[in-house]
Amino acid sequence: MKIFFLIRALDYGGAERQLVVLAKGLHARGHEVVVAPFYSGGPLERELLEAGIRIRPLQKRGRWDLLPFLFRLARVMREERPEILHSYLVDLVTVVLKPWFPSTKIVWGIRSSNMDLSRYDWLTRVSYKLTFRLSRFADAVIANSRAGRDYHIAQGYPRAKVVVIPNGIDTQRFCPDPEAGRHVRSEWGIQDHEQVIGIVGRLDPMKDHPTFLQAASLLPQERNRLRFVCVGEGPSGYRDSLHQLTRSLKLTDHVIWSDGRSDMPNVYNALDLLVSSSITEGFSNVIAEAMACGVMCVVTNVGDSKWVVEGTGEVVPPRDPVALKNVMGKLLDRRPHTPMQIRRRIVEQFSVEKLVADTEHALLALLQGPCRDASRAVGADCGGEPEEFPAGRNTRPRAL
Repeated sequence: MKIFFLIRALDYGGAERQLVVLAKGLHARGHEVVVAPFYSGGPLERELLEAGIRIRPLQKRGRWDLLPFLFRLARVMREERPEILHSYLVDLVTVVLKPWFPSTKIVWGIRSSNMDLSRYDWLTRVSYKLTFRLSRFADAVIANSRAGRDYHIAQGYPRAKVVVIPNGIDTQRFCPDPEAGRHVRSEWGIQDHEQVIGIVGRLDPMKDHPTFLQAASLLPQERNRLRFVCVGEGPSGYRDSLHQLTRSLKLTDHVIWSDGRSDMPNVYNALDLLVSSSITEGFSNVIAEAMACGVMCVVTNVGDSKWVVEGTGEVVPPRDPVALKNVMGKLLDRRPHTPMQIRRRIVEQFSVEKLVADTEHALLALLQGPCRDASRAVGADCGGEPEEFPAGRNTRPRAL
């Protein structure tokens, strides 16, 4: 099976990391895998190249480089002739390609749910809404969360084409390592007696850093020796607004800001507690990766986050800094689960091996011929009840 992955760029991010993991896994199983980023030079490209996976950069020159870009993409597609074209976050482009390559099966990916589009520019809003109308042109749609599946079906995605395959976490890479955590804490200037609460993710309105910062501002009033870490990159304007909020909350001496890093297992191991304050999610890689490192998590009740932690962490309503503060304080005082108990949830339910095997199964079933209901093709045949793969960041909509 020849699979052609299409993605905007291979920068640090949840969807990008999942593509790399999946591509490497399918390649290891003997399939021919090609990855085509719109914009080349992302830090994750090296990992693919080291695994022997070819990269076909499409050299997009900016948002408005449209027709020349499409011709370059069509030329690369003609040269590669893939059986599967699997898009990550750039689904609309495949609609244009479909008439030119009728024998190639088009697979879309759902990696978000319940997006608040009012927080994005007009082009992003239009693009996102167009995917609802044009989703019928995809041959199959793979959602990484139940919440994402249900939301997109409600918005018009064809139910018969949507299956759920949760993300896979590399539990060999993401594992408890106290010494690595101490090294990162030392780098940040954090003392051994201080407790560290972290939020990890791009600086994006959907991640709701303001609620995290507001909750953080309430905790130092009750206890000393607390530090807060925000790890992730984002647009300079939004970053500046968060820094301004930090100053207005008198948190400057308590908060550490860190750009995206390549040593994320070490970062998670530096935390006493991880918070996901998102107002919308699909399947959060950050939560699962932190849990694989044995870190307790507090999550908002959005997307599949409650299901991912399932009794090993705490769940609070979104946009509620007081509830978030109360739960953070409770877990700092008392840890109801050991790191190994937290980790076991991820090892048993969200492995890379399961992600790769389930995706391989779904793609091979798609190539075997038309099936009346693609959601049933994930099983042995087209009969029976629709099936999902039961072990299923939020990803922002992105402009081309």
